[in-house]
Amino acid sequence: MRLRLLLAFAFISVFTAVAVAGAGYVRARDAIVQRAQDKAVVETTNRVEQLYPLPARPPDLLALERIAGRVSGPEGSALATAAGISAGSMDPAVITPQLRTHVANGYVGWQRVSYFGSVWLVVGMQLRVSGAGQFGSSAESGIEVYVLRPFTAETEVINELARNAWLIGGAGLVVALGLGLLAAQGVLRPVRALRLAAFRLGQGDLSARVAVRGRDELTDVASTFNSTAAALEHHVLELRRMEADARRFVADVSHELRTPLAAMTAVTDVLDAETAALPGVAGQAARLVNRETQNLTRLVNDLIEVTRFDSGTAALALDDVDVAEVVLATLRMRGFEVRTDLPSGVRARLDPRRLDVIVANLVGNALRHGAPPVSVRLWTVGSDLVIEVADSGGGLAEEVLPHVFARFYKADSARGRSEGSGLGLAIAWENARLHGGTLTAANRPGGGAVFTLRLPVGGAP
Repeated sequence: MRLRLLLAFAFISVFTAVAVAGAGYVRARDAIVQRAQDKAVVETTNRVEQLYPLPARPPDLLALERIAGRVSGPEGSALATAAGISAGSMDPAVITPQLRTHVANGYVGWQRVSYFGSVWLVVGMQLRVSGAGQFGSSAESGIEVYVLRPFTAETEVINELARNAWLIGGAGLVVALGLGLLAAQGVLRPVRALRLAAFRLGQGDLSARVAVRGRDELTDVASTFNSTAAALEHHVLELRRMEADARRFVADVSHELRTPLAAMTAVTDVLDAETAALPGVAGQAARLVNRETQNLTRLVNDLIEVTRFDSGTAALALDDVDVAEVVLATLRMRGFEVRTDLPSGVRARLDPRRLDVIVANLVGNALRHGAPPVSVRLWTVGSDLVIEVADSGGGLAEEVLPHVFARFYKADSARGRSEGSGLGLAIAWENARLHGGTLTAANRPGGGAVFTLRLPVGGAP
């Protein structure tokens, strides 16, 4: 914007300076040239008039030389011609055919010519004999007089005018650039302040405001920005308060449910041990209560874990472990039957409990929603370790991939009730992020879904 303002001021100033100085130069040049030509013609005419009366006999070479000498003047030279005879100090080559024709027709003529690298003025006229014709009219004497005088002084004045015009244009350009800089500073200062405030607002500084000065259009923009920022700050703070209340409510409810759930779990464990002795319907009810109590306990534990992530209280208990041993222990403890490619000796500094949660969620999800065989592979890439869990099912739909790690998201919308809470993959993703790693989901070219966990070997940064 600054460059555009400077260019606009420079263009306007140059155009104005060129127009004004050029018009003044042209008018002054024409006036100087016209005045010089008129003066030369008048002087030549006055000298010619002093030649009268002309002798009645035809002029000879001596007479022509005398005429040329009397009309030449101190600064110029002259040429007198008659009946093919020429006399004088003037070079006949500077007389153009057009000027000769004009003078031969009885007119007084003048013309600027280039002579010895400068501009000269040639004035030509006929000498007429008064009273020689019928009724006393003048008659042609046959003598033509041409005077060559320098145009040096006038040329210098014109050149000086041209230099002044260029100087005025240059000075106008400098002044315009200075004014353009001042105008750009005045216009761009509030624009820069507005841009900085918008950047701070985008970075999360909701207190960013712009100083309002003056009464121009930029002041209205600054006032509108401040009003918008204030409204945004109010809404964001309200949303944060509501989000904090919701998180606190979930955390409080989850913690309050743990005690009765612990009692219910103990009771259902007793019932589960006695289900074999209970009659058919009572046994089924006891098993259903036990299963749903376990699902509710898992959901409450997952909610408590999510609230830790949201509140920032989740922390890592790092340890130097053999990754293959941790993954195999997870599979054995849960009875997962999968194909493994877990080379030993891959050691990393990480939280084994959280790695157990990630692997258990990924493998359990593959066994429940994919198709066997399910494979678990481990390898290293540079300073990262990579764990891949893949199944041989139909894979994930394209519209599901962007939301697969969202909380409470279930790919099958018709599957409203299931053993899963919809938080397993979200918790796995949060645990990967807590380690400074990534967890991604994709489809294999041959079919099936593949989840790839990448963690730094040296621990979270």
